Amino acid sequence: MKAFRTLDQADVKGKRVLVRVDLNVPMENGRITDATRIERILPTLRELSDKGGKLVILAHFGRPKGRDLKDTLRPVAEALGQHLKKPVAFADETIGPVAEAAVAALKDGDILVLENTRFHAGEEKNDPAFVKELAKLGDLYVNDAFSTAHRAHASTEGLAHLLPAFAGRTMEAELDALTKGLEAPTRPLVAIVGGAKVSSKIDLLENLVKKVDALVIGGGMANTFLHAMGMGIGKSLAEKDLAPTALRILAQARESNCAIILPVDGICAYEFKAGAANHAYGMDAIPDDQMILDVGPQSVERINAAINDAATLVWNGPLGAFEIAPFDQGTVAAARHAAARTKAGKLVSVAGGGDTVSALNHAGVADEFTYVSTAGGAFLEWLEGKPLPGVDALKA
Repeated sequence: MKAFRTLDQADVKGKRVLVRVDLNVPMENGRITDATRIERILPTLRELSDKGGKLVILAHFGRPKGRDLKDTLRPVAEALGQHLKKPVAFADETIGPVAEAAVAALKDGDILVLENTRFHAGEEKNDPAFVKELAKLGDLYVNDAFSTAHRAHASTEGLAHLLPAFAGRTMEAELDALTKGLEAPTRPLVAIVGGAKVSSKIDLLENLVKKVDALVIGGGMANTFLHAMGMGIGKSLAEKDLAPTALRILAQARESNCAIILPVDGICAYEFKAGAANHAYGMDAIPDDQMILDVGPQSVERINAAINDAATLVWNGPLGAFEIAPFDQGTVAAARHAAARTKAGKLVSVAGGGDTVSALNHAGVADEFTYVSTAGGAFLEWLEGKPLPGVDALKA
C-alpha cells in the first residue's frame, strides 16, 4: 500500500470536497499565457465531479498582502470552466457567510472556486483559526498541489489534520515519479544538475552525491568547480569564492563513491548574444578573453555515455545558456538522447525546476520524459532531501 491515501480510498458522493490545487498561472493583461497547471489538475477534478463530489477549490494567486483584486482568482476560475467544459462557480470570499452560502448551494458534481487563500494572513501563517474556518466548508480534503507541498500553510498542510486527507491524481503521479527517481530508484542512478550558480544548489549537490552513482555538473556552476580544481575559465561566470565549497562536494563524492562528470570542453565566445561567433576549446585551453557558454561536443558525448549507463535519470538545470542559440546545443542534444532512451524503455527519466521545464520544451522532448515536474521550489527541496509538510500530512 502507498504511504499516502489516494482517491481510491475516498468516498466523495454527496460530500463537500475541499481540493487544494495550483492555479498560480502566468498571466499578462488578464490573459493566461501558460495553462499547464490548469491542465494538470483536470483529471482529479473530473474524477471527483463524476463521482458526485461537491468540489470546493482552494488556491492562491500571486503574493498579495491582504485583499488585492489584481490577484483575484475570478479570471482563472473562468478559464478552468473552459478547460473542464462545464460551469465553474466563483465566490469572492474564501471563508465566512459568502463562501458558506456558495458551498451550501452546490449540488453533486458541481464545482466552486473560492477567492485567493492568500487574501488572508492566516493562510501563510497556518493560523489554526483560519484552518478551522476553511474546514467548516468541507467534509474531506484532497491535496493536488505538489508545487506548494514544501510550505506548511493552512490550505496545504493545516487542513490535512482536521479532515480526512487524500492525494489527488496529480499529487499521486508526482509522488510516484519522485519515489522512482530518488527514493527507490532502479540503479544505476545518474543525476544531471546545471544552472548558473552553485550557491543556490549547495544542499542539492551535497544530498545527491550521497544518493546517486554519477553526477553530471553543467551550466555556469560547472565553472566554479573547474576553477576550484585550478583550471583556467577565462571570463566565464563563476562563484570563485565558493571554491572551497566545490572542493568539499568533490571530496564528499569520492567518499560516497559517486562519479563526478564535469565538462572536458566548452563552447566559448567573446560575448553572450544570439549568433555570437564561437569555438569549442578543451578545458585546458580556454582563452583568457572568452567565456564558456555551453558544454562542448566531447562533453556531450560523455554525458550521453552516462545516460546510456543509467537505469534512472534525475535532471535539474540546463547544461549551458540554452536561452540563446547556439548555446542551447549541449542541453538539447543531451535532452533528446535521454528522451530517446526513455522512449525505448531503457530509462526512467524524472526532471523538474523552472529552467529545466523550459529547456526540455525548447528541445521538444518534455512529453517524452517519464515525468516532468512543474513544481519549482517543492521539486528542489525534495532533491535536497528536505521534508515536505504538505506531503507528510497526507501519509496514512
